[in-house]
Amino acid sequence: MTNDAATATSTTRTTPLPEGTGPGPDQELPLLGLGASLPPADARAKTEGTYPYAADLWAEGLLWAAMLRSPHPHARILSIDTSAAAAMPGVRAVVTHEDIPGDGAYGRSVVDRPVFASDLVRHHGEAIAAVAADHPDTARLAAAAIAVEYEVLEPVTDPEKAFAAEPLHPDGNLIRHIPLRFGDPDTVGEVIVEGLYRIGRQDPAPIGAEAGLAVPRPDGGVELYTASTDPHTDRDLAAACFGLDTDRVKVVVTGVPGATGDREDPGFQIPLGLLALRTGCPVKLAATREESFLGHAHRHPTLLRYRHHADAEGRLVKVEAQILLDAGAYADSSSESLAAAVAFACGPYVVPHAFIEGWAVRTNNPPSGHVRGEGAMQVCAAYEGQMDKLAAKLGIDPAEIRLRNALSTGDILPTSQTVTCPAPVAELLREVRDYPLPTLPKDAPEDDWLLPGGPEGAGEPGAVRRGVGYALGMVHMLGAEGTDEVSTATVRVHNGVATVICAAVETGQGFTTLARQIVQETLGIEEVHVASVDTDQPSAGPATHGRHTWVSGGAVERAAKMVRTQLLQPLAHQFGMSTELLQIADGKITSYDGVLSTTVMEAMDGKELWATAQCRPHPTEPLDESGQGDAFVGLAFCAVRAVVDVDIELGSIRVVEMAVAQDVGRVLNPSQLATRIEAGVTQGIGAALTENLRTARGLIRHPDLTGYALPTSLDAPDIRIVKLIEERDVVAPFGAKPASAVPVVTSPAAVAAAVRAATGRPVNRLPIRPQAAVAAPKS
Repeated sequence: MTNDAATATSTTRTTPLPEGTGPGPDQELPLLGLGASLPPADARAKTEGTYPYAADLWAEGLLWAAMLRSPHPHARILSIDTSAAAAMPGVRAVVTHEDIPGDGAYGRSVVDRPVFASDLVRHHGEAIAAVAADHPDTARLAAAAIAVEYEVLEPVTDPEKAFAAEPLHPDGNLIRHIPLRFGDPDTVGEVIVEGLYRIGRQDPAPIGAEAGLAVPRPDGGVELYTASTDPHTDRDLAAACFGLDTDRVKVVVTGVPGATGDREDPGFQIPLGLLALRTGCPVKLAATREESFLGHAHRHPTLLRYRHHADAEGRLVKVEAQILLDAGAYADSSSESLAAAVAFACGPYVVPHAFIEGWAVRTNNPPSGHVRGEGAMQVCAAYEGQMDKLAAKLGIDPAEIRLRNALSTGDILPTSQTVTCPAPVAELLREVRDYPLPTLPKDAPEDDWLLPGGPEGAGEPGAVRRGVGYALGMVHMLGAEGTDEVSTATVRVHNGVATVICAAVETGQGFTTLARQIVQETLGIEEVHVASVDTDQPSAGPATHGRHTWVSGGAVERAAKMVRTQLLQPLAHQFGMSTELLQIADGKITSYDGVLSTTVMEAMDGKELWATAQCRPHPTEPLDESGQGDAFVGLAFCAVRAVVDVDIELGSIRVVEMAVAQDVGRVLNPSQLATRIEAGVTQGIGAALTENLRTARGLIRHPDLTGYALPTSLDAPDIRIVKLIEERDVVAPFGAKPASAVPVVTSPAAVAAAVRAATGRPVNRLPIRPQAAVAAPKS
């Protein structure tokens, strides 16, 4: 699922923010600044179809690119013959691994992935060669004409067998192992429950498939126009593969059609740049949906074994778990995903003793990487399944057993990190528990569409059972384990217009709108423009983990405050007062005593003011050999109550309602926040019920939007945002927390819990198969 605002509002029934959120009952919502529902500046262009996405770009003398990908998940390459392709009329260049300087490998965390396979193919769809031609059909035909001789090898597709298998990569099959040790290993609870859980391979499935344009430069460099979400890292990776200095490679960010992970894999960008450098012409690549599924990273399929110990009252004593992440062929972000999975393996609960083993291993399956809520979503489904088992075994209400164990500020995580940020976990759960349940559908012909499977579902109303389930989830904010989080922003004001220059990419999360609101709030200037992003600007880092709200928003705020000081100092000096005694509101500058009153435009007097600032949160540290350390800057929490109807004979499921209570710190833009939460919940429903990129012996089955089922508007339930707790995190700019990742993490577990309640089945696999939703036979 995408987090693009337009998609989110078309697939969910929007509900207003809960009463008590934002301004008080006697206050009106502001029209400008923080707290206002300021619409996105690009909303009209997107709805009218004039927004410049990468697939729409054009250049004089344009060539078209196509790529040849491996039909095998594991094979030795014996020979590559490009002569037939190169001889075709209209073909301008063919590039393979031989055309890349150095070892031709890239990777954001570990440099282990070749741009083009040279000796071995390690996953289905791995790139072998790329072609540039004067027509897209010619390019595709030429790519198909490249003759590759393979020796097909037996693929390793079971991550449990990867430990003993022959190395699939020179770096070995084990990417990372984290053993977490916390407390006394000999502790045993009065009640013990065990479970085995499997999480499927979810695809980001962005609205627009990967596309880009590469334009050669006179200095021998190249410019890449793509929907990158981390342009400076992409530039550095591309420059290394081109054998160029970074100042000769420029990445220009085009319109991003939504992103829930790394939007543009360098595996699409680097071949494009190579072709432009080889031909001396602009080259465009527009991937098909099949290529998109084959080329980019997916959510890690995960195998989880759990054992929970509790006392007779249902309070957790010890948690033991084994977590195995299938990284696919290359490392990508698997190390970071594993750290989140291990650290949050016990969930937002107080656990005095925890012993977790986590592994990420290479296989010949499709590559895994960063997808919203990575690591945390998989373990949430497992530990919440365990909480339901404990509740059933002890005869305790599922919500009550969670309340007895809920984490709060001041508690200690199993990584030994103290929770210093607001952690209103119990309050969140009470809010969704106490929210009124939806009414039962009427048994009338006109309401057949409300049954699981719809009017053509062939089910009987008498076979439908309703279930209610709860889940609590948590995510970390910003990067982790010592990541140097920093962003730089410049604010410039001239002639009553402010411009923000920051390399934070707008992925649908609303950063450009937030930047405008910050400047409006700080400087009282209504017209604020956010400059387009390229790598000539200082780095702002990747658009993940709510980074840009915190780090880039913080940099914009600091720069705007510096400009504010420049603006107010002359006036303060003239009237013999400090700048702290002056305030800016509605475009006017006034003093505390009313002596001074002027407009911002008058105070500017034609001057141009500007300032540049950085924001860098407090540092973190890597987890040590026992999984201990202050690895996270901050945490965000969410509670979800799911209501589902299940046809217990056919196993079809309909999600009726999702009630959400979330810890947001502060509401910065009410309408934008609601959209983000709704989009996250909908993506979570997809992971729970329909989204699974299936493979057979490493081969992706049906890599298209027919075989990969995304939730549609008919699948989206009523999403009720029942409570947003605005307890500000004092170390975060504005006190705000990330909005969309934590409902993605929590929603699948809530849906699974509701199906358990309706059917009596264990439901230990996501997405939920129909056979798992058929009611258990009566004993």
